[in-house]
Amino acid sequence: MLPDATALSSTEVQALRERFHAAMGFDAWRWLGAHPHPDGGFHFAVWAPRAQEIQVKGDFSAWQGEALTRDGDCFVGHIEQAQAGQLYKLAVRDLSGQWAERSDPFAFASELRPGTASRLVGHARHIFGDGHWLAARKGDDHQQPMSIYEVHLGSWLRHGDGRSWGYREVADRLVAHVMRLGFTHVEFLPLAEYPYDPSWGYQVTGFFAPTSRYGNPDDLRYLIDRLHQAGIGVIMDWVPAHFPKDAHALAQFDGAPLFEYADPRLGEHPDWGTLVFDYARPEVRSFLLASACHWIESFHIDGLRVDAVASMLYLDYSREAGQWLPNRFGGRENLDAISFLQDLNRVVRQTYPGVVTIAEESTAFAAVTGDPVPPLAPQDAGLGFSLKWNMGWMHDSLSYFSRAPEHRRWHHHELTFSSSYADAEAFVLPLSHDEVVHGKGSLVRKMGGDWRTGLAQLRVLYGLQWLSPGKKLVFMGCEFGQEREWDFDGEIPWGQAAEKPRKSLEDWLAALNRLYRSHPALVGGDHDTRRFSWVDADDAAHSIYAFSRHSMAEPDAEADSLLVIVNAADVPREGYVLPTSGSWRVLLHSSDFDGSTAKARPPMPSGPHGDNVGILLDVPAYSVLVLGRA
Repeated sequence: MLPDATALSSTEVQALRERFHAAMGFDAWRWLGAHPHPDGGFHFAVWAPRAQEIQVKGDFSAWQGEALTRDGDCFVGHIEQAQAGQLYKLAVRDLSGQWAERSDPFAFASELRPGTASRLVGHARHIFGDGHWLAARKGDDHQQPMSIYEVHLGSWLRHGDGRSWGYREVADRLVAHVMRLGFTHVEFLPLAEYPYDPSWGYQVTGFFAPTSRYGNPDDLRYLIDRLHQAGIGVIMDWVPAHFPKDAHALAQFDGAPLFEYADPRLGEHPDWGTLVFDYARPEVRSFLLASACHWIESFHIDGLRVDAVASMLYLDYSREAGQWLPNRFGGRENLDAISFLQDLNRVVRQTYPGVVTIAEESTAFAAVTGDPVPPLAPQDAGLGFSLKWNMGWMHDSLSYFSRAPEHRRWHHHELTFSSSYADAEAFVLPLSHDEVVHGKGSLVRKMGGDWRTGLAQLRVLYGLQWLSPGKKLVFMGCEFGQEREWDFDGEIPWGQAAEKPRKSLEDWLAALNRLYRSHPALVGGDHDTRRFSWVDADDAAHSIYAFSRHSMAEPDAEADSLLVIVNAADVPREGYVLPTSGSWRVLLHSSDFDGSTAKARPPMPSGPHGDNVGILLDVPAYSVLVLGRA
């Protein structure tokens, strides 16, 4: 719910301003921007220290400017006739006398693109019914299962005329689909307002405004509430790394660089043609902290996946020699960005217990999920994220499965290498949208062979992903092995999902989710390497992998153990002797999800089998067996 800015006492406003200027204004959104006035109309407050004058114009004034009053480095004013739902812009006159029309940096809604005006938002009308969910999420996030269904809302479902389904109308279908597959969370690609559809939301112009493509802020609250009441968490991609140069937005907001670094060697991203936030400026840090906290508090978001962290950490990211400036120690780390991320994670952890922050970080930067203890040099402390995407696991896994089966024996350890550093961070194992776009092909086509062979290998890949330590993430459409790569400008091919072989892939994912969420050997074991051990990591000749998972609560209790056997080859391994002891039964078998009527015989108890000692079992081609103690 948005507060009445003018209902705040002068003491409260002063405290808000002091925190804003001290780089800790994570509640700045309660005052800056446009807020309903208790006596009617709206109160406006704009930070623009170098502007000579700011006027507000909109539907309420026939688009004639009404001047705000300078108050220090801000401009404030009350417009009695302004009403919720009306559009408005800020007219900013800079030091040279030039006027420019701008969107409100703290706007809580915007008009639909290609329009660029901000929209006045009244008090939230949606009453959340997710109190039980919010109370329960305060537990230790590392101990809870987390399997994430990643969604680009604009292309999940479309109407016959090509329009995307809105926040409200998609709710029932999305909730039902996620519940049937057993995912614990939905992760939305950015929902903050953005002008350019092909950016998928990663070039944000409205850091406090849900995109109007799918409805208004209350509509988004409704969707999140429905997901929570169904027991599904909500994560949103959030982009504090950069912003676009659009003339109506943040770039040179008051006539000179304000939100961005002034020096282009710091302030421009050569890859994306965007601008980099000035993390050294206290008010910019407050702006970003306030954005993060606004999404968590006003919309009950359960987690922020922070995009492009690597680009924030390094001053030479995508830059050649001479195109970047070293830090004060002569290094390449962006110390301001590092300390900002540490502040972000401290604020979220302390203010919103149970809310997670997830880093999309692709380098070997140390301790991304380590404690953000204030050091003499910021780069020596952890960043404080809850979780980090394991891009190495993703790359190695897709590299392995892209190879012809007869060549895999020479690359066997691409699937074992990630276990050597699994305890370095608290990882998410991602198969995200980035892997199925821009000519990379769909997951099923990355596997090689015909589409049925691709589906069989996807079952193996998902089995490895779900049964290995780490949280899980897959992008929409990958659950049924869609044939073509993702197209943001259409809907995913739901007709393919109805085909029996692809429906069976969904059923396999649902079975993996049930096991992941319920079995003591998996629950709470995502980041404890003591609960994972290789039984056989070196059978490259047969492309067989075998590992065990077990409960730390009772490490000697055989009933809590799982044994996982994976055959990544295109031929069955019949009469295979696995070097382990005991009697085992099949809990889950991927061959039950391929439409085959032939079933492998149960594993025979350990003992001598020919020249070898172990358990005897059949392992079909491209299969995953999950065994529990008999």
